[in-house]
Amino acid sequence: MDARVAEIATGHASELAWLLEHPPLYTSGTSANAADVIDPRFPVHATGRGGQLTYHGPGQRVAYVMLDLKRRGPDVRRFVATLEEWIIRTLAAFNVSGERREDRIGVWVRRPDKGKDCEDKIAAIGIRVKQWVTLHGMALNVEPDLSHFSGIVPCGVHEQRFGVTSLADLGIPVTMSEVDMILRREFEALFGPTTDQIVGSTENVSAAAAAPRSASLPSR
Repeated sequence: MDARVAEIATGHASELAWLLEHPPLYTSGTSANAADVIDPRFPVHATGRGGQLTYHGPGQRVAYVMLDLKRRGPDVRRFVATLEEWIIRTLAAFNVSGERREDRIGVWVRRPDKGKDCEDKIAAIGIRVKQWVTLHGMALNVEPDLSHFSGIVPCGVHEQRFGVTSLADLGIPVTMSEVDMILRREFEALFGPTTDQIVGSTENVSAAAAAPRSASLPSR
């Protein structure tokens, strides 16, 4: 990803979005607190992205988005808001109401069935920007093992009324390919047309091929 971002920054490569699944692991961002690792049952990888600790694993769609903000508009806040909108629109296609929170990063769903003011995070966002090219991106919980999140304090959120959920946990059985289809559709609506690239047998890669003018980036 670092190598590709460097090539994008110098104009020697096109923008790219990777869709993938990781083996079970924890990643720590630049604001991570080592004390938030409760049970290091999986490897902990330090990353250069923003944010704190999170879990990645099978059943979770991870999207690494490498876009040139020099071309699209050098506004990091707007880019993050657009990632949130991408997730919210994708969830809406499955009749899930995802919401932003000003004091908490990611996309959340209300859980009145769990108690008053309870909410669960269904998607995490963590990015980095180098030479105005974005790295890392988001992780959407489709059908991961939610017990794996208990090894850490996800994203540093300690309050008991805030948990973690997934589409499967919400009673919505969907396949990863169905989720990918909607992710691509909503990505193109926000960022512009894509073309396919298949790398190996484990990565489904979409390259953003839009001119800067064709990308719609909503303001927060």
